[in-house]
Amino acid sequence: MTHDEEVASPARYRPGYEVAAERILHLIAELRLRPGDRMPTENELAARLGTSRTVVREAVKILSAIGRIRAHKGRGLYVSDDEGMLGTARWGAFFLPTDLDHVYKLFEFRRIQETAAGRLAAGNATPAELRAIESAAETCRQGHLTGQTALFDRGDDEFHLGIATASHNQFLVSAVREARRLQRQSNIMGMCGSIGGHAAGAVEEHAAIYRAIRDGDPDAAAAAVAVHLDNTLDDYRREIQRRVFGH
Repeated sequence: MTHDEEVASPARYRPGYEVAAERILHLIAELRLRPGDRMPTENELAARLGTSRTVVREAVKILSAIGRIRAHKGRGLYVSDDEGMLGTARWGAFFLPTDLDHVYKLFEFRRIQETAAGRLAAGNATPAELRAIESAAETCRQGHLTGQTALFDRGDDEFHLGIATASHNQFLVSAVREARRLQRQSNIMGMCGSIGGHAAGAVEEHAAIYRAIRDGDPDAAAAAVAVHLDNTLDDYRREIQRRVFGH
């Protein structure tokens, strides 16, 4: 059995290009490449990974789409150097979207920052910010009821960023945005479904978070955010188990 046949085995639910993308990320770390550094060529990557250039090319497309590398025609591949407010590239340099331990630690980080954002939002949210949070929660609910994944995801993003905005702390806004961007990388690379089995619960949890913020109750807001993220992580674990083990 060839390497490509092995990684594409149905039992693992992962096509070769996804595994190749993960291995390229590991290679970047092993070579200690920094943002802006030039990477091996597609041919060199194929040789290192023991796979075809076609598989590598598809992996490069994924990594380019999620902002981990840049492909310049005629110049080669480079580690992304988009720094952002909190050094986006530095976060991406050590986050592996297919490493479950990294994903769980990312949820742990989200729990810390978003409970703080919820607590602050309960004391600082303006009427306009409250309306934005409520509208985002409704968008998410409609996405769930109609089965529109893109609508659900848009509402979910707007909801969590709306709370961060209402905290009136720009560092929290940037941190929440970046953590969610990294989590989406795992979703794109097949680690989890977008809506999952927790959608109905998420809609109710959003409503509880909104009510606590609207009522100006910092403790209740922080607790509601913590419950929501804990349940989301549990759903994430279940989805991974279903994809990997088939149950």
